[in-house]
Amino acid sequence: SYLFYSLGFITHSYDCPQKKPYPFPTTTHFSNKTAPPPSQHTNKTTTFEEKKTIISHIVFGIASSSRLWNHRKEYIKLWWRPNETRGNVWLDQEVKSEPSEEHLLPTLRISSDVSKFKVKNPQGDRLGVRISRIVSETVRLGMEKNNNNVRWFVMGDDDTFFVTENLVKVLQKYDHNQFYYIGTNSESHLQNIHFSYNMAYGGGGFAISYPLAVALERMQDKCLQRYPALFGSDDRIQACMAELGVPLTKEIGFHQLSV
Repeated sequence: SYLFYSLGFITHSYDCPQKKPYPFPTTTHFSNKTAPPPSQHTNKTTTFEEKKTIISHIVFGIASSSRLWNHRKEYIKLWWRPNETRGNVWLDQEVKSEPSEEHLLPTLRISSDVSKFKVKNPQGDRLGVRISRIVSETVRLGMEKNNNNVRWFVMGDDDTFFVTENLVKVLQKYDHNQFYYIGTNSESHLQNIHFSYNMAYGGGGFAISYPLAVALERMQDKCLQRYPALFGSDDRIQACMAELGVPLTKEIGFHQLSV
């Protein structure tokens, strides 16, 4: 099996050359070079640059399972910042929760039933479908951009380690009002050959801007029905991003290590 563990942003983030942001919505093909886009907001008193992204603008979606929860929750405690970070852990079924741990962990939620989705990959199962829908299910909680001050949804596994200060620093480079799908490929050449060099790997974490997450939620279930032969959650997300016309914006600080 693969251990997906991210040391993303532990040391520093990376500055990159400028490029134009994706329009909203986008139908134009762009290169995959990472770039902090300039703001398109003009003649406004409040601009993208003036109001920088902070940790409270980010909502985390963490994929986990009831079978591994007692062990994996300890990884989340290492980076979760009570009363600062916000988000949810999505499980396949209910687990016993300790009252003394509630403030040390994200809110626990149960994923909706995915039995209606076809799975034709002989090595796959509906776990990939369930995990791929975490961003959409989080959007459906009603976390509206204006009322809840949401700018980014960040996905990760229950053994992904986020250095939140560096994550915020990276996301500050991008206009959250545009369509952005930010992450990077695996550090394993074989994994990239088998799946894709242009797919964000959830073990390293990836970020989706609020308007893109809303667009994904509107079309994802139908999109997933069109790709029953895919293996996991990451390639299903990439397939739906392709249909939306949004390529991966690469930030190499999202480290995906497959061992």
